[in-house]
Amino acid sequence: MTFTPPPAFTTRPTLSGTFGMSASTHWLATATAQAVLERGGNAFDASVAAAFVLHVVEPHLNGPGGDLVGIFQTADASAPAVLMGQGPAPAGATIEHYRAEGLDLVPGSGALAAAVPGAVDAWLLLLRDHGTWELAEVLAYAIGYARDGHPLTPQAAATIARVAELFRDEWTTSAELWMPGGMPPRPGEVVRNPAYAEVLDGLVHASCTVRDDGPVGRAARIDAARREWRTGRVAQEAAAFAAKPHRHSAGGRHAGVITADDFAAFEAGYEPAVTRAFRGRTIAKAGAWTQGPALLQALALLEPFDDDLLDPSSEAGAHLLLEAQKLALADRDAWFGDADVDLGALLDEDYLAERRSLIGAAASEDFRPGSIGGRAPFRPPLRTEYAGVEASTGEPTVARTGETRGDTCHLDVVDRWGNIVSATPSGGWLQSSPTIPGLGFCLGTRLQMTWLEPGTPSSLVPGRRPRTTLTPTLALRDGTPEFAIGTPGGDQQDQWQLPVLLRMIVGGYSAQEAIDSPSLHTTAMPESFWPRTWTPAGAVVEDRLGEGVIAGLERRGHRVTRAGDWSLGRVSAVGRRSADGVLWAAANPRGMQGYAAGR
Repeated sequence: MTFTPPPAFTTRPTLSGTFGMSASTHWLATATAQAVLERGGNAFDASVAAAFVLHVVEPHLNGPGGDLVGIFQTADASAPAVLMGQGPAPAGATIEHYRAEGLDLVPGSGALAAAVPGAVDAWLLLLRDHGTWELAEVLAYAIGYARDGHPLTPQAAATIARVAELFRDEWTTSAELWMPGGMPPRPGEVVRNPAYAEVLDGLVHASCTVRDDGPVGRAARIDAARREWRTGRVAQEAAAFAAKPHRHSAGGRHAGVITADDFAAFEAGYEPAVTRAFRGRTIAKAGAWTQGPALLQALALLEPFDDDLLDPSSEAGAHLLLEAQKLALADRDAWFGDADVDLGALLDEDYLAERRSLIGAAASEDFRPGSIGGRAPFRPPLRTEYAGVEASTGEPTVARTGETRGDTCHLDVVDRWGNIVSATPSGGWLQSSPTIPGLGFCLGTRLQMTWLEPGTPSSLVPGRRPRTTLTPTLALRDGTPEFAIGTPGGDQQDQWQLPVLLRMIVGGYSAQEAIDSPSLHTTAMPESFWPRTWTPAGAVVEDRLGEGVIAGLERRGHRVTRAGDWSLGRVSAVGRRSADGVLWAAANPRGMQGYAAGR
């Protein structure tokens, strides 16, 4: 057998040029990033400008009340770095408090699920340390779209329509912003968010209090904006509003526990990337407070197999991918968290060989985390339904009560100087919790990824970050960045990246060929999102995988859900060819929203 050849037709070309490349989940963010590059900004200026635009134009997928994980490498650096924009649990977020509220899971919507917002401070930190533009220049794009308006995407309009009853009956401040005429907006209707424009203007005004010229003054101006975000009007109004009882998922009314002191205590930062070699590349991910190392483990489990067995378009390859990911995700759920995680043990060759030996010809129906260092793994509650809600297929969904399963946004930028960025911002969705009056956004719900069982790596603990699903990727060759890649998708983010990586690295596909090719994922693990159910032996596939492959998976015991022809994955990527320095970009066609641009 040989690796399935790439498709003869792609939905768009892999772009190539020498100036700069941008790709994201929304064409306006891509256009913004490219506009910054055209005006002389670098990849960091462009990424930050695009990210704030994503707050405005994809409000159902991310917001300033949310979080982010980024991975990047500057032109003069010898190794990639992680941008840490994940805020921790507030000081009042204790297991005892949530149990006293009658909860056995952290809710999927409402302010009790809010971690401290981390995205804004992280973007401003990146701009301060690696960008070149002033804050006012960078934020002008987002301020313009928020104040003057932008056409609402069909997906955002559908999300608002889905939660319209909740907004009218319970979250009336959200109805005032998103349904000003009493009805959900139509797809393509121009919508505005003047309140958020005022918030961004406030950050610019705070920065203008510093008058010094030059790079020292520029850094001080951005720090002044960061202080305003953490200690000023936003923190005060958000905390006061969250303290008012309101409807959460499953119907209970609770007050949030986040305070202005929680805002003030958090600062974004940088961390070293976790890396592992795979077939001549080095794959770099964020640490085990994300799900990123699970991709490294999946690749390590797959590496010894013959090339044809790593083909996602074959029955044997699709089965192998699903089984390897089950093992890696079981270890994720048993061991990962904002704790002292022994990644060395989880990526040890002897341990990997032991785990690899568990992969058989039939689909496993068991949850099988490994034991490391003589310690028994944490086994989370395994439910196929909860409060009448059945296990998900893993495709992005929004319930009428606001809880959202697995969607977000993503951006990648590479510039002519050799800087490269991959970032996945998320949370603070318009359907997360009630809109904070005067601010134009709501808080996020990342704490739903913690457990109310004490003593586990991912237990709810004040000051500890929830183990996030956000997981961008940087691939290097001989120590030099080759490409940045990522996708929305919650628990599926690394699962949707894996087939693309295998097709590019093993199969020799171009980025666009790999992104366009059919995808698949497993649902045989507890979801990271409320209500945290699972489907033993669950597999979700695009129909384009083919009748023969799908029937073969079913014969092997996989419980297959067909998701349609073009539904799984939102992958985008940018890169640089090592042979000649040519830059390239590719973007996802699914949903008809993502776009790449460059020259």
